[in-house]
Order: sequence, then structure tokens, then C-alpha cells
Amino acid sequence: MKRDPRSRDCEDLYLPNLCGIRTVFAAVVITQLFAFVLALAPLEAGGAGRWSRLGLLSLFMQWITLFSCSVLCLVRPYLCRLKAPAVTAVAMAILLAITALFSELTYQLYYEPVFGHGPDWHLRFLGRNLVIAAIVSGLVLRYFYVQQQWRRNLRAESEARLEALQARIRPHFLFNSMNTIAALTRSAPDRAEAAVENLADLFRASLSDARALIPLEEELALCRRYLEIEQLRLGERLRVQWSVDGLPPVRVPPLTLQPLVENAIYHGIETRGDGGTVEIHGEAGPRTVTVTVRNPRGGEDGHGQGNRLALANIRQRLAAHFGPGEHLKIRETAADYAASVTLPVAREDPG
Repeated sequence: MKRDPRSRDCEDLYLPNLCGIRTVFAAVVITQLFAFVLALAPLEAGGAGRWSRLGLLSLFMQWITLFSCSVLCLVRPYLCRLKAPAVTAVAMAILLAITALFSELTYQLYYEPVFGHGPDWHLRFLGRNLVIAAIVSGLVLRYFYVQQQWRRNLRAESEARLEALQARIRPHFLFNSMNTIAALTRSAPDRAEAAVENLADLFRASLSDARALIPLEEELALCRRYLEIEQLRLGERLRVQWSVDGLPPVRVPPLTLQPLVENAIYHGIETRGDGGTVEIHGEAGPRTVTVTVRNPRGGEDGHGQGNRLALANIRQRLAAHFGPGEHLKIRETAADYAASVTLPVAREDPG
């Protein structure tokens, strides 16, 4: 079924999607807080009491907010085609026009028949509301624009880091894999062919679109291929324990879990004479899925802590896709090292 164009997320549009309930609720709350601020201003002589004034302000401002959100939601598909200055001009014109409309209705239906205010008061009332609306709208639109630029810069930086990470498959892993494949070519050609296919899949993933999200199953399959190659080299020293069945649908940036598995082997298993077990465990919550990669601590001749570039890269990419939050947690003990990635459960497309 074709989706409603109003629900389409325009990447270059800095205005938030005002068709969503959460966004409208946030706008209503902010409007109500602003009404409280205006209600605390000094009272006019002969005017209504403070609580009556708060009720009138709340009703007046909430109608403007809700009607503005509705109109901006309806015109969102057309705003997506415009550049930022034109979007600002159209949005400001809509907000001011709606403010003028409800100001006129309020005067005609309430202030003139109830209080008998004349034309001079009418003009001051209309002008004051338009000035307040212009100032507040300008500040809000500027805030949305700055937020969108910040997210775009963060996404660009994250994509650059991802491309650097994707282009950097550790040389020792590549050389070891090629040596293992060469050794198996005559003794076990089937295993050598499987290793070549797994290595090709790893390189194919490194060339994928940095901005795309892939199903968690694909990322886990990539980890399995990587572990199969390392299993050929490390043999019985590498033991893997999987516990990822029955997880709800989740989408993840590519090469999010594979670097964690690579670190687990490079800093943990490879440095221990007796090897160890890499545990990959998935746990489903009400709205999230957490995947944990755990490995034993490295031996005395370990590779050190490294520069933690992969961890910083994963944190930034998760923040760029899913917003701020503690998406990657690290836990270290005297016995083991664990890295946990928390992902939001994918929502089903209603259309």
C-alpha cells in the first residue's frame, strides 16, 4: 500500500514532523509553559483576574498552536521541496496569519461584546500578538534549524568515521586469513572456498552505504562469517557461545557488532595461550534489544587498550541514527570484558 506523503520524513527539511503525536504534545506543553509566563505579568487595571487571564491565554494560545501544527502538517510535503530560507518564510507567514486570524476572532467574539473595547485597543491587541508571535516563531524556527545543522554535521562526521573504519580491516587479520586460505587450498579445498566466500562478504560489507540501516540478523551473520575465518586460524583456542534467538526485529548500522567481536578476539582470545570463549548474548526489553559481546581478559602479552577508535565510532553512529543516549555500555572486571549495544525495536509500517 502506498504510504501517505505527509508521513514521509524529509531529510533536508529542518522543521520537525508536526504530524506526530509526540511532537504535537511537546508543542502543547511548551505553549502552556509560555502561557504561565505571560499570566505572571502585571495585571491591567479593570482587567480579569490572574486565573481568568491564565485560562483565556491558554485557550487562545493552544488554539493557535494546534491549528498551526495542523496546517504545517498538511503543507509538509510541499515544504520538503523548498530550501531553508523559503521554508522559513512560508512557516512564518502561516504562523502570523493564524495568529492574526485567532486574534481577530477573539476580539470580535469576546473583547468587543464583553468589554466594549474600541478600534484603538483592537489595533494594539492585534499588533502586540503579531509581534510576540513573530519573535517566538523566529526563535523556535532558528532553534529547529540549528538542531538540524548539528544533526547533519554529526551524521557527516559519523559517516566519515564509518568509511574510515570500513576501509580499515586490520592488516594482521587479512594476512592471517590469506595464509590460512593458502594452507587449506590443498588439504581442505572446501574449507578454503568457504573462507574465501566469508572474506568476500566482509569486504562487501565494508563497501556498503554508511547511511543505511540493516536488519540485526544480517549484522549477526556477518559476525558469524568473521568468526568462521578466525576459527580456522585459532582452532580450539576460540570457542563461541551464541544466545540470540527469538529477538524482535531491530535495525542497526552496518559494522556495529563486528568490530566488537573483532576486539574481543584481538584483545582477549588471541593473547591467551589457552584461548577462551566469546559470548554473544541478546536480550529483548519492552522497546529495546540489547546485544552483549563478552570475552575473557587478555593475557600478559596483550595488545594493550588500543586507541578505542572503533568504540567512539560506534557511539557516534548510534547517536546519529537513534538520538542521544547510552547506546553502548562497557563493563570491565578482573575476569572479563563486555560491550553491550542497545537498539530500539523496529516499528511495523502501518501502510
